[in-house]
Amino acid sequence: MKKIINPWIGLEDEGYNCFACAPHNPCGLKMEFWEDGDDIVSYWNPGDNFQGWIKTLHGGIQATIMDEVGAWLIARKLQTSAMTTNLNIRYRRPIPTGDNVTLEARARLREQKKMFAIIDVTLSVKGRVCSEAELTYYCFSKEKATEEFHFRGCEVEK
Repeated sequence: MKKIINPWIGLEDEGYNCFACAPHNPCGLKMEFWEDGDDIVSYWNPGDNFQGWIKTLHGGIQATIMDEVGAWLIARKLQTSAMTTNLNIRYRRPIPTGDNVTLEARARLREQKKMFAIIDVTLSVKGRVCSEAELTYYCFSKEKATEEFHFRGCEVEK
């Protein structure tokens, strides 16, 4: 696995403060990402501040994590930015919160149709799938991604 370099670091003055991936956002998830073959993966600790019910990860936080890992797949594998047009989640079992829990978010490109990408995402704890989603993104042209969304490419560490 290779760690993905966050291409938006240094754009804080331009407004980069993503709730999911900005490392400087004090309220954010501070997610980081790795490329694992065809997949994009993130490992994250669901602390107790993200509960929906007692010791259970909030479903909205799960949706955020799924959307974010899918967007990073677009950035790394398709080298552009995109907009989520559909997010369909199946919550299969509760995800616990706490310091000793590691959540794995894993995204894979299922298919690409013109400007749309369909991505499958799973959230797992200890190898058990807890939630899964199908996401559809509208992918921007590389020119629009560069000019309007400050996309400069998405590379991995060497």
